[in-house]
This record gives sequence, C-alpha cells and structure tokens, in this order.
Amino acid sequence: MTQARLLSTWFGIGLLRPAPGTWGSAVATLLGLLIYRYLGFPALVGLTLLVTWLGFWACRAELAHRPGEDPSEIVIDEVAGQWLALLFPAAAFWGNGWEGFMPWPAPLAAFLFFRLFDIRKPWLVGRADRRGDAAGVMLDDLWAGLFAGLAVLASGALYHVYLLAG
Repeated sequence: MTQARLLSTWFGIGLLRPAPGTWGSAVATLLGLLIYRYLGFPALVGLTLLVTWLGFWACRAELAHRPGEDPSEIVIDEVAGQWLALLFPAAAFWGNGWEGFMPWPAPLAAFLFFRLFDIRKPWLVGRADRRGDAAGVMLDDLWAGLFAGLAVLASGALYHVYLLAG
C-alpha cells in the first residue's frame, strides 16, 4: 500500500463497509476529541491544517490516473472536514478556559451537522463536489466542515438563549 493510499483511506478506515464516509467521520470525531483533550486546541488546529494539506496531496496522487472519480474509500477528506467542524466548539470552549473533554453534545452536534452537509451537499458543498477533480474531493468536505462548525455554534447559542434562559 502506497503512502498516498494509506493516508487517503485514513489507515484503512475507508475500507470499512457500509458507509465508509460515516466511519471516517466517526473515527475523526473520536480522534479529534482525544487530540483536544490531551494535546489541546492549538494542536487540533495544527493537525487539522496538516491533514488538510496531506489530504490534497494524497487525493491528487490517488486520483492522478482516475480523473473525475471520488471513490468512497477515500476518507481523509472526511477527517479534514470533521476536524474543521470540531474546531468551532473547541475554540469556544478553549477560549473560555475549558480543559478536559469537550462537553456533550458539542462533538455529537459537529458529527451530525457535518454528515448532514456532506451528504446533502447544499450550495458551495455541492459546487465543490461537482468540480470532478482531486481538489473537489477535499473542498466539498471542507465546506461541509465550515458550515457544520457554524451550525454547531448557532445551535449552541440558540440553546443557551432560549432553553436555558426561559
């Protein structure tokens, strides 16, 4: 197995069936929580940037001879997008001095919103997916991660304003 294949399948997670994208997102969520807990928010930021950069490289290498494909076993894009989604609640908790595991249900919300945007592919997510190139494989999940992170913050704010205040 080449390095690009190993990375693009996120060390074989993408070979799990059914729903390899969901497996990739679930593993990424758990790993992201551990990174945040034991290494801290700055490490999660740095590793998200690293995985994103490696994802663009791995996807380009894996798809060099298969233009237009987005094989389901490639899940490094889910890892990058899921970690991007986790950065939003992680930044909020870290900025408020929270140490330890990210409080529930923030990681679950990040996971569910990310999967929603990744599967439904609204607006810019779908546009990136329709590019039909290796960069599009990564970009659609990064857009989904951005929208998921914003949705987590918005839903958390609504919860605190309307349900806790009332």
